[in-house]
Amino acid sequence: MKNKLFFLAVTTVFLASCSSKKSATVAAVNTPKEVVLTPELLAGKSLYENSCVRCHKLYSPKEYTQESWKPILVKMQRKARLDDTQMASISNYISSQL
Repeated sequence: MKNKLFFLAVTTVFLASCSSKKSATVAAVNTPKEVVLTPELLAGKSLYENSCVRCHKLYSPKEYTQESWKPILVKMQRKARLDDTQMASISNYISSQL
């Protein structure tokens, strides 16, 4: 009986040590890249956060693809009454985050 309990304990420790190594490896592989925001990108981020949040929650730029963002931004430009320069700044910010 003691041998079975010992074997069970050793097996449990072995499996636990293997699973933690896998999760650490997956976390290292899926770590998002860090993007340094230039002053232009910071201006776009500020516009995005301040203009869009007036009407709805902010969506993470990664929730949509580059192609999906284009019609969304065109539609929202009219609703938020943003000029082309402001919209280009927001678009550049979103693109930098993808």
